[in-house]
Amino acid sequence: MSVLGKKGIAILMAAVLSISVAATAGAAESKAAMQAKVVDGQVYVNTKDLLKAVGGSGQYDAKSGTYTYKGSEAIPKVIEKVSPSVVGIIGKSTEVQDGATSDDRYNLAHGTGVIIRSNGWIVTNAHVVDGLTNPVVVTTDGNTYKITKTYSDALSDLALIKINAKSLKPASFAKASQTTVGETVIALGTPISFSLRNSATVGVISGLNRGVEATYRLIQTDTAINPGNSGGPLVNLKGEVVGINSMKFSAVGVESLGFSIPVDTVQYIIDQFFKYGKIKRASLGLQLEESWSAIVGLPTDDPLTITGVLSPEAKKAKIKEGDVLYSVAGTRVSSVVDINELLKKYLPGQKVKLLMQTDGDIVTRTLVLADRADIVDEEDEVFLADEEQ
Repeated sequence: MSVLGKKGIAILMAAVLSISVAATAGAAESKAAMQAKVVDGQVYVNTKDLLKAVGGSGQYDAKSGTYTYKGSEAIPKVIEKVSPSVVGIIGKSTEVQDGATSDDRYNLAHGTGVIIRSNGWIVTNAHVVDGLTNPVVVTTDGNTYKITKTYSDALSDLALIKINAKSLKPASFAKASQTTVGETVIALGTPISFSLRNSATVGVISGLNRGVEATYRLIQTDTAINPGNSGGPLVNLKGEVVGINSMKFSAVGVESLGFSIPVDTVQYIIDQFFKYGKIKRASLGLQLEESWSAIVGLPTDDPLTITGVLSPEAKKAKIKEGDVLYSVAGTRVSSVVDINELLKKYLPGQKVKLLMQTDGDIVTRTLVLADRADIVDEEDEVFLADEEQ
């Protein structure tokens, strides 16, 4: 921690930059341009810009005329800080592994979770707890607990579980807007074997807003994420959770390609579970086809084509197959993931305006949003009917 006078703040910049690089223990060197003024030969920068560039926190004391700076925590300190908020989850798997039998006591599956409330609430992946029988949660101090409540949402691959525990240490969560490509991150979890609990790997955020094999956008990272890391935290050098590790691509020739669920989606799911006990997910009630460009990942503003009208609300809005969808609530959309992200702000029953093309005319439709749970049922019925034919 450093305490500086007003003029000391100006010359702090170079020193803090070098301290920050050392503290990241091998993180890639970065440069940041900041607005500055020269007064009496001293260079002054805005402290907000400085903190954004090098991390850490600061506070100005008007009475003493001093500014107190606290640098970013080094990686070992971050791991020490966050580890008590990370748990291992293990149980008997309902999926029989190769060479095992259904009654084999070694036919187990495990994953990781993050404590979000001191009274025993934990967030993890849905695929970690779905299908587990007699699951057990192990905290970093070695205590074991049975899961007493489970809320699971397969579409987001997130779940909330509850254990009967007190005085647990909740993790701190970052703001989604503060996550940047290239920043150093740490994955904590239980890779491969349950005996490897509390393992840590270090990497960087490789990309943001990735729409790959998921309902919502994901964070891409080169941090090593292995089976068992699922449900664990991806944390920044402030010790804040930026994502919940969810999956990786694993194939010959593929390296360091993991994905995490961003904090804004995590918070959306947590809030819904606590408020409703389920996810009230709004839907347009439409079956949509993305353009070729959107499917292959090219930059595009191509609209989506409506291939099915599934909800009574959509039919009432006079939407029909073959119509083209340009925007929802004034926001241009080119993919289903775009729409899913946008609809996180809405509940079933609320109204949105759609900009569409129908029979060659550009029109605006007012649509009452349906409940996606009802639409999924309808889609399943249509699929089954087609199968029977």
